[in-house]
Amino acid sequence: MVRHYESLGLLPRVARTDSGYRLYSEADVHTLRFIKRGRDLGFSMEEIAELVGLWQNRRRASANVRRVAQKHAEDLAQRIAAMQEMQKTLQHLIHCCHGDERPECPILEELAR
Repeated sequence: MVRHYESLGLLPRVARTDSGYRLYSEADVHTLRFIKRGRDLGFSMEEIAELVGLWQNRRRASANVRRVAQKHAEDLAQRIAAMQEMQKTLQHLIHCCHGDERPECPILEELAR
């Protein structure tokens, strides 16, 4: 993933030892932790790139950071609502399925529609 982050410009190319091991500065490690935390919160790589840029820009406006976070929170809310609807539909189909030796199955019938 580190090479991927470098290719996206999230991390500068780091120095290497003669044997090829990367030498990370404290700032590089801090940036890697920032990226990991952003991924843990579900931000896209594009959003993380924007957030890293804002984080590194000491003259940033917090309104820009808030805008990115707010948009992500709204996207999450939409995905959660869609998943809850899927769960509700599946629970209904499971309830309608007898789960016995008969071949009729409302779950399969719904999927085949």
